[in-house]
Amino acid sequence: MFDNFGKMLIFMGAILIAIGLLFSAGSKIGLGRLPGDIVYHRGNFTFYFPLMTSLLLSVFLTLLFWLFRR
Repeated sequence: MFDNFGKMLIFMGAILIAIGLLFSAGSKIGLGRLPGDIVYHRGNFTFYFPLMTSLLLSVFLTLLFWLFRR
């Protein structure tokens, strides 16, 4: 029982590391400032919602999980 749980934790940790690397490397290649990302500036307040970045990451992760499932 604990063998499967341990493997799942290792897999989830590897996924989190990959996402962290993607975010750190993504800022250097422009990921996070794509057209379609919402940025609202008003005085000393800035609201940033990465809509297009979220959609691209969602499609990428969906394809990745779909490939691993097969």
